[in-house]
Amino acid sequence: MDTLIIDLIGRGGYLGIFLLMVLENVIPPVPSEVIMGVGGLLVQRGEMQFWPLLLIGTAGTVAGNYCWYWLGDSVGYQRLEPFVDRWGRWLTVDWDHIAKAQIFFVRHGHWVVFFLRFSPFLRTIISLPAGLAHMPKLKFLAFTFAGSLVWNALLIKGGEWLGHWLEDSQNVLGWIILGMIGVTVVAYVWRLLTWVPRPKRQRQD
Repeated sequence: MDTLIIDLIGRGGYLGIFLLMVLENVIPPVPSEVIMGVGGLLVQRGEMQFWPLLLIGTAGTVAGNYCWYWLGDSVGYQRLEPFVDRWGRWLTVDWDHIAKAQIFFVRHGHWVVFFLRFSPFLRTIISLPAGLAHMPKLKFLAFTFAGSLVWNALLIKGGEWLGHWLEDSQNVLGWIILGMIGVTVVAYVWRLLTWVPRPKRQRQD
């Protein structure tokens, strides 16, 4: 059980990494730290290669983020608000988050798309304001790819380092990964259970 996640990702290969990285940026809770970190473990074991893993994982990140960019760019501000109010509970985001991210994006410019790839908070959601602001598509893709490339490289190297450090304690690695997934799932469930729809919050203010 403790090595199940590692084995499953290894069996999925590069295609599995790509699909998981797409999902990580579209459907919570799928932590990229686990996906690319396990990829790093597989590189350390000689079951994957660094550059194919990095490029394919980054392509998945870009594809997932592009879904949110496309939604903002094609749907627009007015029509998107009812969608977020209805489905925000499951996406762990509400319209207030998007409005604040939009202000942040406008205030700091297009470079935030690159720099927020290193942030655990606005890493994915910033793609939506970028689309709403109709940021040039090629520029969005380039900034997303560059920032994600650096972040994913760090995660892979971190997984490699952890694999070397705990090479004689492989069962510990499995439990660390399960623990990270467990924390992510618990945080997601807590978010669902404590969710308060926006109209109710406004009436309380």
